[in-house]
Amino acid sequence: MELLTDLYELTMAAVYFQEGMYEPATFSLFIRDYPPNRGYFINAGLDEVLSYLESFQFSQDDLDYLDSIGLFSADFLHYLHSLRFTGQVRAIPEGRLFFKDEPILEVTAPIIEAQIIESFVINTINLQVLLATKASRSVHAAKGRGLIDFSLRRTQGPDAALRIARCGYLAGMNGTSNVLAGKRYGIPLSGTMAHSFVTSFPDELDSFRAFVRVFPQNAVLLIDTYDTLSGAEKAVRIAKEMEEQGLQLRGVRLDSGDMLKLSRQVRELFDREGLDSVRIFASGGFDEYKIQKMDRQGAMIDAFGVGTKVGVSADAPYMDIAYKLVKYAGHPVLKLSSGKKTLVDEKQVFRTEEDGRPIKDTIALSWEELGGEPLLRPVMESGQRILQPEALEDIRQRCRQELNRLDERIKALESPETYPVELSSELVKLQAEVVHKVREKELGES
Repeated sequence: MELLTDLYELTMAAVYFQEGMYEPATFSLFIRDYPPNRGYFINAGLDEVLSYLESFQFSQDDLDYLDSIGLFSADFLHYLHSLRFTGQVRAIPEGRLFFKDEPILEVTAPIIEAQIIESFVINTINLQVLLATKASRSVHAAKGRGLIDFSLRRTQGPDAALRIARCGYLAGMNGTSNVLAGKRYGIPLSGTMAHSFVTSFPDELDSFRAFVRVFPQNAVLLIDTYDTLSGAEKAVRIAKEMEEQGLQLRGVRLDSGDMLKLSRQVRELFDREGLDSVRIFASGGFDEYKIQKMDRQGAMIDAFGVGTKVGVSADAPYMDIAYKLVKYAGHPVLKLSSGKKTLVDEKQVFRTEEDGRPIKDTIALSWEELGGEPLLRPVMESGQRILQPEALEDIRQRCRQELNRLDERIKALESPETYPVELSSELVKLQAEVVHKVREKELGES
């Protein structure tokens, strides 16, 4: 995995090596702005980053490949052979909320170590923050209804499919159809049948009967293969047959058509037949917007399977995330590029609450002691984890508490209000001093 990096990380490292630059460097990871209709982010992916850093080591095969491309000196490759991550990391814990411009994590290490890990850190945190935030919005729209991750087949590769299962559960979803994710992360599994299952039998009723014979305690029937109302009538028949055996049909799933109209018709049919305990699941293009629409229109849907649009964060598939040098060899540094200016030095984020609810964050210098809760916590020292892997259930609970306390106006699915984030007076002062020095030195301004 050490070669999962951009080439310029290695070319910069080679120059640092040649120039004898080994002083401590601090890099800050942050998101410059919100994607459309976002008012907050959920941190996720930290555990994976820490595991990567703790085991960081180039293999001989990696070094042989780098040697073969003819860019790097033998001395530099020999240096990489013994390179390990020896630095420290401070980070916002997984499951906690953060906002634009706030450091998600800060890495301090000899500059070659801190530089060479950039691509992996950005890639890992970017994807998982993106997915956890998207999933949380669907959970919010569902208003307590169940949500299951159905995205495995439509995500961009197996790794992304595992990440959305974990991030979705972290953000409040109830389970996943992804069996490997269930094994790896301990997430509850959920699944029913496909249309191919129904069409492989002589008729729809035969397929339903076969399924409940094998899974009598967990029978959810897919009823829209031919005609949804006809399928619902057959499901009633199956439910009655199961009742005679002391069993109960768990539910039915709708996957196409006018979900509002069909859910009402199916619910009316089941209730008329005394089957009010049979739940109605729905899948097919659901995300927070479609779930909200169904809720506002009064659809009779008890739980949702969310797939493609959530698994790829369809309405906001990327974020403007950056990992920037903010301090080197004891001196604060910054970038002045238009629209991409950075905040200098090692930082801390303080959260102010009122009546148990967050009302304001302040980005400050790391040594400051302001009112409120400091969000960045030491998670790694001298290349070794301080924060041991946390149970996913604990992170999930933390996330639930964070979201429950956040103002509804900031959680709004469209045009959310902006959460207040300020800079401390000391940070503003140091920022101005460094900007002045840079302009004077690099631009010749007096």
